[in-house]
Amino acid sequence: MGKTRTQPLHPAYPRRVSGACGRVLVVDDNKVIRQLIRVNLELEGFEVVTAADGVECLDLVHQVRPDVITLDVVMPRLDGVQTATRLRSDPRTSHVPVAVISACTPCEVDSGAAAGVDAFLAKPFEPSELVRLVRQLLAREDPPALDGRQGAGRAESAAG
Repeated sequence: MGKTRTQPLHPAYPRRVSGACGRVLVVDDNKVIRQLIRVNLELEGFEVVTAADGVECLDLVHQVRPDVITLDVVMPRLDGVQTATRLRSDPRTSHVPVAVISACTPCEVDSGAAAGVDAFLAKPFEPSELVRLVRQLLAREDPPALDGRQGAGRAESAAG
């Protein structure tokens, strides 16, 4: 009799998928929004992995090794700002560009910038704005400043 192979609990993510222009980890508790972002990015050649909240993001991030992470702010268990703070405090993920895709209220922008978020995109958004933002984050190489401060003034808005 043949042996049954079991699937690993967590799928393996190779460093690069042939033909993909980058891997994006999309984190949003709203399944419709996650799928909307996924489809728009996949149509532009990105590989997309999704997570439903910050806890799931932190569970996946080291396996997925994304090139960019998008975060909603208001999520159960661990919100986007807390997730960004934890990503920035981990040396393995501190360099990964993070974009907040949310209502982008002044409070969210201030707390996101303080947490080290690189960019903001307000909901509702045009798919072309999303793609442009992810491409900008992928193309940007922010070397550490000479004075040792990294990421000072990194927060930007895709809308402005």
